[in-house]
Amino acid sequence: MKIAAMTGTFVAVAMTATAAFAQDEDRTGWPESFTVGTASQGGTYFAYGSGWANLVAEELGISGGGEVTGGPMQNMALVHTGDAQFGMTTMGPAAESLGGTNPIAPGLQMTNACAMFPMYQTPFSITALSSSGITSIADIPDGAKIGFGPAGSTSDTYFPRMMEELGVNFERRNGGWSDLGGQLQDGLLDVIAFAAGVPVPAVSQLEVQTDINIIEFTEDERAKILEAFPVSEFEIASDTYSTLENDARSVSMWNFAVANCDLPASFVKAAVNVVMSDNDRMVNIHKAARSTLPENWTKNNVLKWHPGAAEWFAENAGADIPADMIHGN
Repeated sequence: MKIAAMTGTFVAVAMTATAAFAQDEDRTGWPESFTVGTASQGGTYFAYGSGWANLVAEELGISGGGEVTGGPMQNMALVHTGDAQFGMTTMGPAAESLGGTNPIAPGLQMTNACAMFPMYQTPFSITALSSSGITSIADIPDGAKIGFGPAGSTSDTYFPRMMEELGVNFERRNGGWSDLGGQLQDGLLDVIAFAAGVPVPAVSQLEVQTDINIIEFTEDERAKILEAFPVSEFEIASDTYSTLENDARSVSMWNFAVANCDLPASFVKAAVNVVMSDNDRMVNIHKAARSTLPENWTKNNVLKWHPGAAEWFAENAGADIPADMIHGN
């Protein structure tokens, strides 16, 4: 499903001097169009991914846009096969895909998806209606109906395991974030377990429409999660949502954009330049892009780099990427 062109705001911020970079490049082998695998509507991947896809399309003068997908696991598969030129993934699903344990295609090592650029960290958080009386993970009732996002998403892959680690007994529900938000409001779900860059559009919409609780991990709960899963400490800043009065204790996983490894180096380098050369316009697309900074290239220790991306970070961020971490070497 192709996504229509984004709003005029995105178009306006895209038309900058970086277009000259692309015009000076050899375009041999460039595709006539491209897609960016994102995730479901109402989630951060969709907003962020459709935004940078539009920027790249405008700057490079080719057709391109975001595509609704099932999230990181499916994106790895789509990019590996070349059905999508670009995609977005968290590092946990990326590692599982490389190891052949991606549920989309068990046994297939998806080694043809290469690191493109760092995006942001995905915090794990829980939202409930204030009327539910649920203010902590310990308050979640036995057999609670929990929405974990689209099947195969980062949230769906890791959050159920985290809840089990913390002793929560639940019934698992899947769906797009916007749909799950509606189900929470209608009383069909007890809580939603979000793993998405903040602010999550669906949470922002919920707190405008009703009173909600954003539930943080206790110190002990976070310690258990840190020991059991490939995540790091994270604090959701109090100014992220109007509901929060203080920073919320969380854990997070890094996200990276990925490119099909067979794409021309000049094309990928030009696309990376569009995204990484002006952080302000990326933040205009989504606040999570505050972490879309050149120095965060160091957060990838899983995927091999696309040669074009590696060249950009070497030239513009002083990146010293080992040769064995660059595809084709």
